[in-house]
Amino acid sequence: MHFLGIGGSGLSPLARIHLAGGGLASGSDQEDSPRITALRALGVPVRVGPSAGPAALAAELSGAEVVVASSALRDDHPEVVAARALGIPVRRRADWLPELTAAYRLVAVAGSHGKTTTAAMLTLVLRAGGLDPTAVIGAEVAQLGGSAVTGTSDVFVLEADEYGGAFAGLDPELAIITNVEWEHPDLFPDEASVQAVFTDFAARVRPGGRLVVCGDHPGVVAVLDRLGRRTGQGVEGGAGGAAGRARVVDYGFEAGRTWRAAGYTPRPGGGSVSTVLRAGAPVGQLSLALPGPHVALNALAALATAVELGVPPGRALEALATYTGAARRFDTIGRAVTPAGTPVEIVDDYAHHPTEIRATLRAARDRAAGRPVWAVAQPHTFSRLAALLDDFATSFGDADRVYVTDIYAARETDDLGLHAADLTARISEPADTGYVPWPDLPARLLADLDAAAGDAPGGVLLLTLGAGTVTTVGPGLLDRLARPAGAAHSGGSGTESQDATGLPA
Repeated sequence: MHFLGIGGSGLSPLARIHLAGGGLASGSDQEDSPRITALRALGVPVRVGPSAGPAALAAELSGAEVVVASSALRDDHPEVVAARALGIPVRRRADWLPELTAAYRLVAVAGSHGKTTTAAMLTLVLRAGGLDPTAVIGAEVAQLGGSAVTGTSDVFVLEADEYGGAFAGLDPELAIITNVEWEHPDLFPDEASVQAVFTDFAARVRPGGRLVVCGDHPGVVAVLDRLGRRTGQGVEGGAGGAAGRARVVDYGFEAGRTWRAAGYTPRPGGGSVSTVLRAGAPVGQLSLALPGPHVALNALAALATAVELGVPPGRALEALATYTGAARRFDTIGRAVTPAGTPVEIVDDYAHHPTEIRATLRAARDRAAGRPVWAVAQPHTFSRLAALLDDFATSFGDADRVYVTDIYAARETDDLGLHAADLTARISEPADTGYVPWPDLPARLLADLDAAAGDAPGGVLLLTLGAGTVTTVGPGLLDRLARPAGAAHSGGSGTESQDATGLPA
C-alpha cells in the first residue's frame, strides 16, 4: 500500500497498522516530520517534497497494489492522477477505514471535540482490563507508544472523524458521541448539517450495539431526537433508552445520567476528583491528573464504554488515574526562567474552536493556581474564523492576556477579506488583548515575560492555542531561554535566520 500524506495524523497510524498486519508500505508527503522519521526507521520508504515528474511518479508507484490518499488531497493532485493512470485503485481514508475495521468489534469515538483524549483513555483502560485492543488515535500518546496500537484482541478503538465523511462507512458495535457542534464550516453550512451527519453515524451502530453519549450536551440531545424520529423509537428520558438499533448509555454531570460524575472538584496545580455514580449508586472516585471538566467528561465516556466491554469499574478508574495525556492536548512543553527572573510554564493545546478555547482556558485557570494566564492564539482557517467570529470573541474570558497572531490558512486559499486584527477588535475580555504579527511574536513574548517579573512573582502560565504552526512557539521560546547570553543565531546580511522550530531567531 502506498499512502499519499503518510506523515499526517490520519494516515500515519494506518500505515503502522498495515505494517503490523504483515503488509508492505510506502508513501509520500509534502514535509518531513517525526512521524515520517519513525516510519522510515521501520523500513518504510517515504519521499518528501513536491510531487515528482510523471516518469518518476510512475516508478515510485510501480510496486503499489493500492493507494490510500489523504482527504486533504484533491482528485486532480498529480499523485492521485498518476496512480489512476497506472490503473492502481485509489482509496480515500474514509474508504479504507471500513475495510480495515470490518473484522473487528469496532468502537468508534466521535464528536466535535474530545475524540483524541477519549480514544486514548479508552485504549489505556481496555489494555489495563486485559482486552489488548488495536487502536488508531489522532495524536501521539506516549503511554501507548504512539498514535497506532496493534493488539491481539478483536476490539478496535478508532477515533472517528466527521470531516470529509471519514466516519460515514463505519459499522461500529459501540459508538461514542462526546458532543455535537457546528464545526468545519468549509464543509458544513450550519449546525443542522452537522447534526445530520452525526445522526447518520449513530444509525450505523450494529444491531444490539451501544451508543454512549454525553447527555448534558444539547447537540447530542438534538441528534438523539433526530434518531428517534427517524426510527420511530424515542429515547426514554435521555438515559439508557432505545434509539434505533442501539441501546443508549448516557453520561454527564447532570442528575439522572446513567453514568454521572458528581462533586467535580479541581485540584490545585492541576487535575480533578469526582465521585462516579452508576444509575445513582456510587461506584468509586474518578481521580485525574489533567485539569478541566471537559477531561472529566471524556474520562466518564471511556469508563462507561469500557464497562460495556466487560472491564470492572474499579479497574477502569485505576487506569484513568494514570492517564498523562496526548500530544497537543494540554501538553506541558516545559518550564524556564527569563533573564529578568520571570518563571514561565508553557502549555500547548490543539484548541482551535471557541468551545475548545473556553475549555482549555478553564483548565488553565485551575492549573495556574493564582498565576496569570497568557494565551497565544493562532486562528485556524479563514472559513472557521468568519463563521464563528462572534463566538471566538467571547471565548478568552479566562485569560489575563491574549496575543492573536496571523491566521493559519491550512487548506484554504481565499482569505474572505479577514485578518487576525478583526478578531482582536471584537475581544472585550480580557482587555489586555492585541494582534502580533507572526515574525514579531517571539521577541514580543520574551520582552513581555521579562517585564512581568515584578507583577508575577509566581510566574506566568503561557498557553499556545491552535491547530497550525503555533505549536512551534513553545519549543522556540524554551530554546531561546536556554541559550547562553549573546548566543543568538545570526542570519547573515539582510536575512532573518530561523531556529529549529521555524520561528525567526
